[in-house]
Amino acid sequence: MITSKQTDTIVQALNDFQIELPSWGFANTGTRFGKFLQPAAATSIEEKFSDAGQIHGWTGVCPTIALHVLWDFPGGIDDVAAVQELAIKNGLRCGSINPNVFQDQIYKYGSLGNPDPEVREEALRHISTSVEIAKRLGSRDLSLWFADGSNYPGTQNIRHRRKWFEQGLRSIHEQISKDQRMLVEYKPFEPAFYHTDIADWGMALLLARSAGPKAKVLVDTGHHYQAQNIEQIVAWLLDLNMLGGFHFNDRRYADDDLTLGSIDPYQVFRIFHEILHFEWETGRGADIAYMIDQSHNLKGKIEAMIQTVTTAMELFAKAALVDHAKLARCQSNCALLDAENCLKDAFSSDVRPVIREWAQTRGLPADPLEAFRQSGYLERITAERSAKNVAAVSSYA
Repeated sequence: MITSKQTDTIVQALNDFQIELPSWGFANTGTRFGKFLQPAAATSIEEKFSDAGQIHGWTGVCPTIALHVLWDFPGGIDDVAAVQELAIKNGLRCGSINPNVFQDQIYKYGSLGNPDPEVREEALRHISTSVEIAKRLGSRDLSLWFADGSNYPGTQNIRHRRKWFEQGLRSIHEQISKDQRMLVEYKPFEPAFYHTDIADWGMALLLARSAGPKAKVLVDTGHHYQAQNIEQIVAWLLDLNMLGGFHFNDRRYADDDLTLGSIDPYQVFRIFHEILHFEWETGRGADIAYMIDQSHNLKGKIEAMIQTVTTAMELFAKAALVDHAKLARCQSNCALLDAENCLKDAFSSDVRPVIREWAQTRGLPADPLEAFRQSGYLERITAERSAKNVAAVSSYA
């Protein structure tokens, strides 16, 4: 049973909780081999904002939407005013800005790590445009992920590429404003399979520190080797004041981009616990951007996103129930069973009744997914978008 004190703890945690939606999560996405098209998938930036607004309206915790410069700003800076109007219209704010230096043909051998200085300059120009877009939208975070690397031994000078990245990230850091941050993401492999230029959190940390004080590390929960202790990475980055944000998803094998908590909800709980325990111990809030990065290839786009958001709320609420004072005593005394049970007891708690009550007191539905299903929105957009999605190209080759 949840006590009244625990209820207050959960309510306070939910009052402070926000998670960002990705614009690309509403469009048709798939594997490297192709896509399974969905009739209700968003086909334009207007439709992406509309879908995101639905989710925030039903859950109350998703006020921002992450935007992708190449996909959401085909006209570059000229599209800023229209995008800002869409945000206001749908009751949202523009969140993190994501440059794209991996899709165009010139990036076949990399972007900031490319041996060709002209390609490196072109990548910097695109990222500079992204910085300006972020400034005009009032977006704080520039989210940087690079596909750079190589597939065969001896084909690239790894040391030279590291230096080019260092130089490029410093240049970007000089362009962001004092109120902005640049988040450096890492990934051990794919699409580069021999070496990746920013392959792990240590490389991202060193490059971020080299870039400047407004650079932090972004942790994508799918970007790790099997059995890697992600919460240990989180704890280290917290302690070093270098954790900037997350791309939340789940995986069974590698970067599967599955819905959050679908494979290992206890891992997400443990990550949230490390953050909340840090805040309790230090007495200061951790300035971390929670963002979703998933590929809803089989699940319905909007329903999958609602499922992820509500799961994140549950796991965050569970993590808030950990008795930090008791845990600290157990850790100091090496009381292993009791310390572990501090986590397991919190994780086993059924927080859903409190979350439903929290939602209703704010005029939100107790069950966001069921409320969405009853709204008729999905049927309407399916009718409106079906023909456009059927006409889309889905083959790999």
